[in-house]
Amino acid sequence: MHDDRTLVEARLKRVLDERIRPAVHPESVPLDVAVWNAPGEPVPVAEGLAGPVEPIAVGDRWGAPWSTCWFRVSGTVPAHWAGRTVEALLDLGFDENMPGFQCEGLVYRPDGTPVKGLNPRNQWVRVGAPAEGGEEVLLHIEAASNPVILDYHPFLPTRLGDKETAGSELQYTLARMDLAVFDEHVWNLVQDLEVLGELMAELPVEGARRWDILRAIGRALDAVDLQNVNSTAEAARAELAGVLATPAQPSAHRISAVGHAHIDSAWLWPLRETVRKVARTTSNMTALLEDEPDFVFAMSQAQQFAWIKEHRPEVYAKVKKAVADGRFVPSGGMWVESDTNMPGSEAMARQFVYGKRFFIDEFGIENDEAWLPDTFGFAAGLPQIIKAAGSKWLLTQKISWSQTNKFPHHTFRWEGIDGTRIFTHFPPVDTYNCSMKGSEIAHAADNFKDKGVARHSLAPTGWGDGGGGTTREMIAKAARMRSLEGSATVEWEKPADFFAKAEAEYPDAPVWVGELYLELHRATLTSQAKTKQGNRRSEHLLREAELWAATAAVRSGHPYPYEQLDRIWKTVLLHQFHDILPGSSIAWVHREAEKTYAAVAGELSGIVDAAQRALAGDPAAGRELLFNSAPHTRAGVGAGAAGAAHRGSEGQLAPREGGGFVLDNGLLQVEIDARGLVVSAYDIGAERETVAPGQAANLLQIHPDFPNMWDAWDVDAFYRNTVTDLTGLDELTPVEDGDTVGVRIVRSFGRSKVTQLLTLTSGAKRLDIDTEVDWHETEKFLKAAFPLDVHAERYASETQFGHFYRATHTNTSWEAAKFEACNHRFVHVEEPGWGVALVNDSTYGHDVTRTVRAFDAGTTTTVRVSLLRAPRFPDPETDQGVHRFRHALAPGAAIGDAVREGFRINLPERRVTGEHEVAPLVTVDNDAVVVSAVKLADDASGDVVVRLYESTGGRARVRLGTGFAATGVAVTDLLERPLDGVTAPELTDEGVSLSLRPFELVTLRLTRG
Repeated sequence: MHDDRTLVEARLKRVLDERIRPAVHPESVPLDVAVWNAPGEPVPVAEGLAGPVEPIAVGDRWGAPWSTCWFRVSGTVPAHWAGRTVEALLDLGFDENMPGFQCEGLVYRPDGTPVKGLNPRNQWVRVGAPAEGGEEVLLHIEAASNPVILDYHPFLPTRLGDKETAGSELQYTLARMDLAVFDEHVWNLVQDLEVLGELMAELPVEGARRWDILRAIGRALDAVDLQNVNSTAEAARAELAGVLATPAQPSAHRISAVGHAHIDSAWLWPLRETVRKVARTTSNMTALLEDEPDFVFAMSQAQQFAWIKEHRPEVYAKVKKAVADGRFVPSGGMWVESDTNMPGSEAMARQFVYGKRFFIDEFGIENDEAWLPDTFGFAAGLPQIIKAAGSKWLLTQKISWSQTNKFPHHTFRWEGIDGTRIFTHFPPVDTYNCSMKGSEIAHAADNFKDKGVARHSLAPTGWGDGGGGTTREMIAKAARMRSLEGSATVEWEKPADFFAKAEAEYPDAPVWVGELYLELHRATLTSQAKTKQGNRRSEHLLREAELWAATAAVRSGHPYPYEQLDRIWKTVLLHQFHDILPGSSIAWVHREAEKTYAAVAGELSGIVDAAQRALAGDPAAGRELLFNSAPHTRAGVGAGAAGAAHRGSEGQLAPREGGGFVLDNGLLQVEIDARGLVVSAYDIGAERETVAPGQAANLLQIHPDFPNMWDAWDVDAFYRNTVTDLTGLDELTPVEDGDTVGVRIVRSFGRSKVTQLLTLTSGAKRLDIDTEVDWHETEKFLKAAFPLDVHAERYASETQFGHFYRATHTNTSWEAAKFEACNHRFVHVEEPGWGVALVNDSTYGHDVTRTVRAFDAGTTTTVRVSLLRAPRFPDPETDQGVHRFRHALAPGAAIGDAVREGFRINLPERRVTGEHEVAPLVTVDNDAVVVSAVKLADDASGDVVVRLYESTGGRARVRLGTGFAATGVAVTDLLERPLDGVTAPELTDEGVSLSLRPFELVTLRLTRG
């Protein structure tokens, strides 16, 4: 037989595009349209429905950036359409290639009942099935004129990302407002042909199945009367029935489809718009669940459920019913799909506490899975947190985006820093926006790394990022692939059902140890410095607020601010969303975040002040008390206590030969040369130099920073090829202040200026570095380098509830790819017997490299902290302005010293005048054990909750002492529930004794007498 394959395939494409798809709606009549341009921010539904409208026609422009227009569409169903299915086709000016990234709408009935959302891939509203002839139709559309930020030429700087700079130019052209007949036979023919045509394209040309399908398609196209598609659609479908009925092979890959609409809680739109995106998407999904009995939809992020509960109760009622029916599935058990690299220990724990508790309280559902498809890499401390929250599974897709190395598994067990293992799945479909295309399904089956030992994978199905969700077309295509020869099988399933099957079939899944590093989006550790500082400061203020409020409640009966802390925690957790904290959202988001963090700081400072005042007593007593919020003794004051601070002897400051100054406090001698650079940091007790010979520390360096794409997200390795050392000096001035000596350094570069204060404090073996940068560069990357005379093949960086080691060398491509990485409060470099810590109060990004010196064969290990970037997309003014950072260099530091100094720099001293010293609520007798939280139980029972962990990576015995009458103790999960099968430790007059394994996390609940 002659090969006519390409001829038939080309025929299929043209006939589908030009004849069959248009025949889905064969008859239409225009609707009358009027519009009200609502001023300012979105208005309540009742106000929108009653707004004064004026006529608008198809072809007219509408919608200034970020505005809301309320359309009223009305018409009459023609009499001769009686008995047929009728739909309203409402095209606001959509580009079908941009679902979630354009204008959107929510359709209401005149009484305010929401009907469904409108987006580029969902433009229809069912009017009648069957319709009544002469029926009046009246619908209202709340249309959001969200401007296109990520356009066909992506990453171009735009002022559209903030309503204050976006202007007033109308963004969209009204494209279609019609009533139309819906022909279900033709629609089904479209689905048949699409499924078979897409499957055919994935099958080998040599295989018989491809030719069987080709011939069936040819016969179907022959059966279509191109001048009367609607009358011949059923005959065409009959020609395809045979090839659609041929079942899948028993060995076919099995895909669990989960309805999904990954909705970024903020990104290229502000938080307020996400509230409406969630309402639009959930309206669509609840309607689809009513029409499609096999369909299952999953939605994560408790915050998004809370939003519709608060702002769209009528939508929430439908969601709650669908959840009760078991088909709308709350998934993930987190407050938001947060970043997991940068959130601190307690914040990461509270993501699960608040997420899981919301789902339990609202729906009676507890999730076993963590659901993070789009998060930019996963910290090595996360498995223990997932387990401590009562969960056991993890799903993500994002690691498939890695540029250098392909991850070797799709299903595996992920082991964290303490040894906890979590069953983990990466969907091989390589998208969280699966649309049931044949190419996607084939890719999932071909790509699956665990063939031969497993055969299940999951496909999150629906338009996402900006929402939209699953469509009726996706469901129809999935139904045809339930069992179809040549295809993987597709079945709608809940995430928990998938995980149970996958784990059962693969009990000996391979193990991956350590962080799940995304080899992309590394610059999210630095972009939008003020957002990151707001997060870090909020985390530590929350620690202080809980500690002192609990202490004051127990000691003096001071009221504990349960509701206030609950609300503030949720605000901070929301801003850890994986496009807010990473700095990858539009200007509007970060401008609002800065204001929010300022308000949070004000409230938390008020809680702390009130509690400390209640504890300290009469300020007229005139006694200065140091309140120590850190988990270690400070200035002679115990952890969680308040008392008189011990002051050490004064340091010395002297001129340095050749220019500059020498600082000396008896523990550390620091030389700062005439350039204002640290050329020596000598550990006097260890008789050991810190700075590599011939090098200078605290060296500011600037690089060009123009990645190939994803400006706010990425820094590409070639940025290192060009570097400028900032050694020009405007000012070098000595500073002496009480027990502190130091120097003030001022430098100018480009259009920017940096001012640094380098100080030594008596009794402290560390050099404090306070940096102020007035930053006005663009597409530049600012770092501070510390070349250390340390031979180390690995270094430690703090992560949640411990630390994690990375290589300093680049033996493999996996190590080379980690050229920018995350730390929390410290980075620590060590050779046996001596180490150096570099601690910070708000920076996360860093790099560590090693070189061998030619002149003495010694090793220089260089730690560089990332300070600022200046990408222009999506916020063209990223990081412009004044920034302040605090760092400290701690020579001779062991890992425990790094932990202590990291807390110190993040928990500044608070001095209160009063009459009473304050004993700590709890104590620990082992400095390796860190108390990460002291609080009252969330259920307002008055119980005291203490969370602690082993911080050095070794085993530890510890006694937790209680400074109050405790009558009982229980080991609990993060939600403060006693753990099944765990025997409570003995509670004695001396407290509670524990034995912890490396990095083990323990939560104790103490009942007060």
